[in-house]
Amino acid sequence: MWIEIICGLVIYKLVRRFFYDDEFSDVETSDSTALFSVAHRLEKLYGGKAYVGLRIPDADTASRQDIDVVLVTKGEIVVIAVKNLSGIVTVTSDGSWVCEGGKHHTTESFPDPLAEVKKQASVLESYLEQRGVTLLEGNLSCKVVIPNPSFRTIHAFPSEVITYEDWQQLKPASRSKISGWVKGAFSTGKEMQESSHQKLNFILGTAPTWDRVELKSSKIVLGEFLEFKGKQEDTLALRNIKRSKVDHVSIQKTSMFGLAPSRLQVLYSYRDYRSEGSSGAESKEVTVRSSTEVLFQPRDSTKMKKFKLSSLVSISLSA
Repeated sequence: MWIEIICGLVIYKLVRRFFYDDEFSDVETSDSTALFSVAHRLEKLYGGKAYVGLRIPDADTASRQDIDVVLVTKGEIVVIAVKNLSGIVTVTSDGSWVCEGGKHHTTESFPDPLAEVKKQASVLESYLEQRGVTLLEGNLSCKVVIPNPSFRTIHAFPSEVITYEDWQQLKPASRSKISGWVKGAFSTGKEMQESSHQKLNFILGTAPTWDRVELKSSKIVLGEFLEFKGKQEDTLALRNIKRSKVDHVSIQKTSMFGLAPSRLQVLYSYRDYRSEGSSGAESKEVTVRSSTEVLFQPRDSTKMKKFKLSSLVSISLSA
């Protein structure tokens, strides 16, 4: 009997390893995934384009300002901070938020999210002006979105803070006007000229962002790609994948009959530095061992992680 139990455990662990990669279990992916979920829903509701995980250069501090989401429509640019908070949130006298009983069952304090996102909007506006786009009055606004259903509070927030209940009630904008309280949540400003709108999208589309890895579970981790680890033969094959050269990497399995693959096909596209509207960037494919790893520094984490290529769908690199 014990032999059967031991054999069963061994088989279970092998299946877990090959089919249910859990090396991300200690990595916080929910916050990064929430950014893309919010961005996707806003695009569906209001059209336009949402840019996620921006790192905008701040000339005053010689650093980069992290911005969760920027939604660009014909009538407005909305700078959005996504607070994926669970637990009971109270607001202190200085405007900071204190969250108790959240996902880590601890008490955490956060600076005033609304004040922070307004600062981010100011940095973004300066950055756009430096690159030749001056926004009209009323075209730029700030919001804080709380998409977590476990968020609780007794406080009344300003209209710029979209709580979970408000988030659930958002409805698509009509062509003529936005009805009800949604008008106050994501209002429409003066429409930009087409040329300015196109230039704005080009600037944000080429602005620095966090690198990202997409997991097989459809979760996304933002952070910084460092290097590949593995057999020398494989790392040499991947040596051209650097942010100065490559912008996107796709990982494709070569397994048959559902078996765990021993090798993977890695397709990467070279960064296209030509002018706006150009296309046809060169791509290349190499085959490496599935045990090859990616050394990655997750956003807001002090710990570097090694992720197996077999656990990933893609890697996106920022210039």
